[in-house]
Amino acid sequence: MSEPTIICPSCKAEIKLTESLAAPLIESTRRDYEKRLAQKDADTAKRETEIRVREEAITKEKEQLGEQVAEKVRSERNRITAEEAKKAKLAVQRDLEEKAKELESLTELMKEREAKLAEAQKAQADLLRKQRELDDAKRELELTVEKRVQEGLAVTREQAKKDAEEGMKLKVMEAEQTIVSMQKQIEELKRKAEQGSQ
Repeated sequence: MSEPTIICPSCKAEIKLTESLAAPLIESTRRDYEKRLAQKDADTAKRETEIRVREEAITKEKEQLGEQVAEKVRSERNRITAEEAKKAKLAVQRDLEEKAKELESLTELMKEREAKLAEAQKAQADLLRKQRELDDAKRELELTVEKRVQEGLAVTREQAKKDAEEGMKLKVMEAEQTIVSMQKQIEELKRKAEQGSQ
């Protein structure tokens, strides 16, 4: 079955109703969707870059802190060993207590860095979840556009069918009127012929 068409009054060109009605809707929806998708992709790339930079900085700080702690521990151990020969046991005890406090402070600092790293990992997980949600929304939008196009085509076909049926009814009525008029003329001619023969 051919698709319904209309004739342009200016150029006399045939235009398919489905193309003329569905194309603007599809193009407008596609442009809007592509614009939003590009913005989302840009935002996602920016967040991923920020998270990578933050993770790299935290990793470097952690490595540097570990090296500093190790170096400090080695240095202080050597110093304490040298002092043990010169100082009394009480002086050594006080020094060890101070070093223990420093180590505790550095341990707390490491815990803070690990907490920041955990936050960055959580942010990355959230970003991946949002990416999945964006993909789901994209698929849902494509389905909605397809449904709207199908609904528009169904309405157009139904209207064209109604118009064709009405046109056929008018033609049948005109033909019936012509037949009735011709029958009247035949009857009139018969009557005149009978009057003439009498």
